[in-house]
Amino acid sequence: MKITTVEQQAIVYVYDLDNKATELGFKPDEGWLLRAVAGAEKAAIEKQYYPTVSVKAFPEKLTELFGLVKTRLIRANPAFVSELGLTAPDMEYIVAYNPQRLVR
Repeated sequence: MKITTVEQQAIVYVYDLDNKATELGFKPDEGWLLRAVAGAEKAAIEKQYYPTVSVKAFPEKLTELFGLVKTRLIRANPAFVSELGLTAPDMEYIVAYNPQRLVR
């Protein structure tokens, strides 16, 4: 299936997050911290936390995608927490991670 809209990309990303949480046995009070980041920050987050799930988006669509993903996650799990930080023009990834699960 080819993803053609931001809405479809959000649906697939939330589905991936739900699958990863189920696979790793997230407790009911655990959720995802969602951040919009540049490539270097994405790599730093991936080194510090496990699991991480990321999606790449065009910078002009990133704000819309972030909003759709955030809305769907909050609806699915009230434990979800978010940070946006869309201040830099080089943001191209949305990265989700659980701040309670550090890489050991």
